[in-house]
Parts: sequence; C-alpha cells; structure tokens
Amino acid sequence: MDSVIVQLGVALAIGLLVGLERGWQERDAPDGSRTAGIRTFGIAGLFGGVVAALAEALSATSLLVAGFLAFAGIFAWYKAREAAHDEDFSVTTVLAGLAVFALGALCVAGDFRVAAAGGAALATLLASREVLHGLLKRLTWIELRSALVLAVMTAIILPLLPNRTFDPWGGFNPWEIWLLTVLMTSISFAGYVAVRLLGSTRGLLVSALAGAVVSSTAVTLSLARTANATNSPLSFAGAASLAAMVSILRVCLVVLLLAPSVAVFIAAPALAAAMAFAICGTIALTLRGQKQDSPATSRNPFEVVPLLIFALLFACVSTASAALASQFEEQGLLASSAIAGAFDVDASVLSALRLVKHSISIEMVARAVLTALTANAIGRLSLAAIAGPVRFWLPLAGMTSIAAATGYCAMQLL
Repeated sequence: MDSVIVQLGVALAIGLLVGLERGWQERDAPDGSRTAGIRTFGIAGLFGGVVAALAEALSATSLLVAGFLAFAGIFAWYKAREAAHDEDFSVTTVLAGLAVFALGALCVAGDFRVAAAGGAALATLLASREVLHGLLKRLTWIELRSALVLAVMTAIILPLLPNRTFDPWGGFNPWEIWLLTVLMTSISFAGYVAVRLLGSTRGLLVSALAGAVVSSTAVTLSLARTANATNSPLSFAGAASLAAMVSILRVCLVVLLLAPSVAVFIAAPALAAAMAFAICGTIALTLRGQKQDSPATSRNPFEVVPLLIFALLFACVSTASAALASQFEEQGLLASSAIAGAFDVDASVLSALRLVKHSISIEMVARAVLTALTANAIGRLSLAAIAGPVRFWLPLAGMTSIAAATGYCAMQLL
C-alpha cells in the first residue's frame, strides 16, 4: 500500500509540473477560458495512476486502455472547442495531456523513477518553445542536411559495416574506422553549432577560434595569406596561436572520450602547451588589438566529400600505423604518428588510440599522440612560413617554441 501511495504521489507531481509550465504560458488568459491548467494536468497524472492501479488490482489491462481512450476523447473534445474559439491549430496541449496520463500510469504499472524523468523531460521540452523555434529559424538548409547525413551515417551505415579486421596487422576495421570518423566529425559539428548559437560575430578572435574547431591548419593558412595585406600581422599571429590552443584542447577531448588512460599521460604536457599558446596569443592580440575583418569564416564540418576523404585517410593511416607498429614496434608507431600528424592530427591521433587494445603500451600511445601534436605544429608553422610574411610567421614560431618548451618541461617534471 505504501508503495502505491508513493507512485500515485509521483504521478500527481508529474501532472503538476507539466501543468505549471502550461499554466505559466497561458497565465494572462481569463479564468475558465482554457481547457487545462495546473489543476487539470495534475488530475490527469493522478487519474492515469489510479486507472493503472485499478487495472493491476483487477488484472484487467483493458481497463487501462479504456481509461486512456476515454480521457483522450474528453480532453481532445474540450481542446477542439477552445481551438475553434481561438482559431488555434496547435496540438501541443493535447499531446502533453495524453503524455501526462501515460506517465501517471507508468508510475504504477512500471518504474516510477523512469516516469519522473520522463515528466521532467516533457516539462523542459514544453518550456523550450521559444529557444527551439528561434533555432529553427536560424537553421540553414546546409546545416539541416548535415544533421540528416549524420543521422544516416550513424543509424544506417554504421550497423551495416563489418566489425572485424581485414588486414594481417589488425589496423583496418571498417566499423571502428567509421565510428571514430563520425565521432570526430560530430565533435567538430557540435562546436560549429555552438558558434552559430552564440551569434554571427565576425571578429578576428571569434573567427579563428570557430575555424580551429574544424581545422587549425586551415585557419593558420588563411591567416598567413591575409597577413600579407595588413599592417598588423602580429595580431594575426596571435589569432593563429589561439587556434593552435583550440586544436590541442580538441585532441585532449577526443583522447579523454576514447582512451582515458592515455589522457592521464598527455594531460600535463598538452594542457601546458595549450596554456602557453593561449597566453602568447592573448598578448599578441593585446599589443595590436584593433578590430579586423574575419579572415576565415567557420564552415560546416559535416560535409560528405571531406568526411569521405578523412575516412579514407584515417583508414590508410590506421593500417600503416598497425603495420609499422607490428614490424618495428615503438619506433614504427612514432614514425607513422609524426608523418601523419604533419598532415592531419586527428587521423594520426585516432590511429594511435586504436592500438591501445593491441600490444602497444599506454605510455607509448601517449607519446605517439604528443608526437602527432608536435608534428602538426611544425606543419602549421611551415605553411605559415610559405604563405605569410616574416612578421607573421616569425612571432608564431616564437609562440610555438614557447608552447613546445612549456609542454616538454611539464612532461619532464611529471
């Protein structure tokens, strides 16, 4: 009996929570002009719980079905009258009422904790109307298409890929490669969405940080080219330094998600280098703090062609890393990480992390990740020297050297 009382109490609480949100949305309406408010929704949740309790006591599931259909018919009829009077075509309140009844029944017939979580999620979703509608208005077709592509590649293509290796070294596993590729691009896509939600600011700082979420190498190359036509290349070098910081933090996040044991080894040197890049970049921007036009806008990272190219590169690097690690052990892994990291740090890091479950030690994988980060920094600096003026790449070289020295000292100390 006590458990039923608790379950009915939770059912009532779910209805009151949803009714509170619905009542607040319509708080300016005259009394009696709305179908359902806080009291009605509270009763709906309690009613669902009572009907479920009676159905269990009488061992008659049909009673619960009949109760739900009766409630749905009455609630929808009153809401239809209100909608006709107000010329309102929204069905949200009707669906919310049916969901409250169902959650109230779930409190008794199922797990009341799951029902409580569902009620909180329902109230939150209802309260997010303005945020969701505003996001929908700002969403472009390219972004929507990218989200759909992500869903297809995750929910349809991934389950169809074979989850086994096809090479003698254990490096080419289509399912793992595709999973990590989608995960890596999804992180970049999440960063892109976050930048879009913050607005369309086109300052030098924001554009560099936003672009680095996708590719710090591309941002550095763009900044180097733009620095040729400006009288303050130091500020562009500072922005490139901050982009390098974002690249390191992104790699740290990936390692933390996929191999926490490796993250323990790389945390100190990687974060120290990122902090050095941040400090140097901030000082450079402060010395030449005038506003600039955006040299590189953040592009949508979840596009089909770049995704396929990355997957192909990742597959090649993974296979080569596994082969070299098998033949030359530690030296082969470090060599492949250095070569691949100079071109694409993400593919190199992911390939190294996949070797954790093989015979390669965690410490060696961590060194491979740091090697990839170092090679990528050298690759960015080389492109900057080729494409940019001396007043751009020379300060950037100094910042990179400071970051490398700081990371090395942190690694030696720990």
